[in-house]
Amino acid sequence: MKAERPIHKLPPNNKALWIMAVIGLAVFLYIQVFPLTSNSTDGLQQERTGQIISKEKAIQAAHQFTETTLGLDRTDTETKPLVTYQSDSEFYGYLSKSNLLTAYNNKYEKRFPYDIYRVSFSNPDSHIKQLEVDVHMTTGAVVGFEAVQLYSRKDREVMLDQNQPVALQTLQQLEGKLSLTDKQNKAIPYLEALGYRAHELDLASGPDDLGLTYLVSKHVIGDAHAELRFQFEYGQVSSMEAAFSVPRSHLDYVESQTRLANWLYFGGYALLSFVLGILAIVYSARSRPYASFGRGIFLSVFYFAVNIFSVINLMPILQSQNMSKGTFTILLVIQFLFTLMVSASIYFSLVGGDGLWRKQGNNMWMRANEPGYGRHVLNSMTQGYAWACILLGAQSVIFVLLEGTIHAWSTTDATQSTYNMVYPWLFPLVAWTAGIGEEAVYRLFGIPILKKIFRSVWIASLISSLIWAFGHTLYPIYPVISRPIELAFIGLLFSFIFLRSGYITVLFAHVIFDSILMGLSLMIMGGIGNILTGIFYILLPGVVGYLIYVFKRRREPGLPTFVQED
Repeated sequence: MKAERPIHKLPPNNKALWIMAVIGLAVFLYIQVFPLTSNSTDGLQQERTGQIISKEKAIQAAHQFTETTLGLDRTDTETKPLVTYQSDSEFYGYLSKSNLLTAYNNKYEKRFPYDIYRVSFSNPDSHIKQLEVDVHMTTGAVVGFEAVQLYSRKDREVMLDQNQPVALQTLQQLEGKLSLTDKQNKAIPYLEALGYRAHELDLASGPDDLGLTYLVSKHVIGDAHAELRFQFEYGQVSSMEAAFSVPRSHLDYVESQTRLANWLYFGGYALLSFVLGILAIVYSARSRPYASFGRGIFLSVFYFAVNIFSVINLMPILQSQNMSKGTFTILLVIQFLFTLMVSASIYFSLVGGDGLWRKQGNNMWMRANEPGYGRHVLNSMTQGYAWACILLGAQSVIFVLLEGTIHAWSTTDATQSTYNMVYPWLFPLVAWTAGIGEEAVYRLFGIPILKKIFRSVWIASLISSLIWAFGHTLYPIYPVISRPIELAFIGLLFSFIFLRSGYITVLFAHVIFDSILMGLSLMIMGGIGNILTGIFYILLPGVVGYLIYVFKRRREPGLPTFVQED
């Protein structure tokens, strides 16, 4: 067996590292944080004026609307409703892409919000199976509703997209024998309840059109127009929606980009990650004399547990999809099995990666029973904070370059918002699963196995970084190629940290990097509790690293208190 070479480490007091860290942090704060200090609903993405109301106040506004406008008794909606954050990501994306966000927020957002609280009541009436009331997130005003008796707006869209005459005929029959004038008369009470007057509306529907659509006079931004849309069931108004139309050219662009994102994700990430997982099993067995199958169990189990809880934490947004209990159960089982498979892949990547490096005579993941482990963890943690600041600064510069060259832009994603979590304060725990899993698969195992194939650590680092980067293409950032470009550079930096200082250091760097971003997303939600929780998660890696150091120092009394590592 070859004598193991210790990994090369930067000294803990390396001045150049900390100077770069201070510069990186300053760049990050200047580019990403300071310009967006107003409240937002989606991390650092969104500008907003006004304080966001609580979900309880949204429920109160919905109750009042159902009583005064829809005529439902309070007892019919007494059961606590589901409240979720919903976003018109297509329209927000159009505004973002066209640099119209500030103008829109100043002129139209109060009346036509792209972000709302959706208050959902189940079976509030014998004739209504689902009632949804949309509430403005800062003013508390009701801006729309849907009382579903048979088909929801989504159902109608799916039916019409099929372009089948029978679907159109079904919806026409469902409306009842209403003339255009009948529809206008039935819409009047709802228009008045939401503050609209006839003189500011232009009829956009014809006698043969489904539903009823008004254009709001002089409410135009770019190529988008403000619309009020009504649907009817059994001769009555079943929904009202106030929103801006999205230009067809923008929708086509997003659709084409989504297709590309799916190809990159499933072909460039999912498939190649699966191959790496199979290779990890094979090389765990082949490097058995150098590897320990007892290692990685705790990290893999921790990864599995946190990810399963993350799915449960997103229960509100899952429940809002109105799936049947059977479909919902199947979805959870599939997610459980998928997470189990990924956790197993991470376990074998930890075992196989450690074995491959030790077989080459390199100790890239120090064992807890090796002398100096506690000090190594402490130094890895402190360097991890420095590297995280450098990475944040580098990412900020990359964002600026991408915006200036390929005009990168982003939109909202309600499915990942902390406003749709049962326990938002536990969201930053995901930072630990990202650091553990991604650094195990794409650095600890990915680099040595790809190096065996391509005979170059540089090429191995680049390919593993690209595979990792392709796994982020489903995020709502456009052009889709933006994230692979950004994360290819970030991945190479992670590779450099790993090759320079080992797995524990790059793990801390990754965890701290994500903890800062996720902690800030909590802090920006506002409230002393969220702010303190965000700070706690940013400091948590330091606490963990220090506690491990203290524990190991007590177990190794023969070692000096301070050890300077080369």
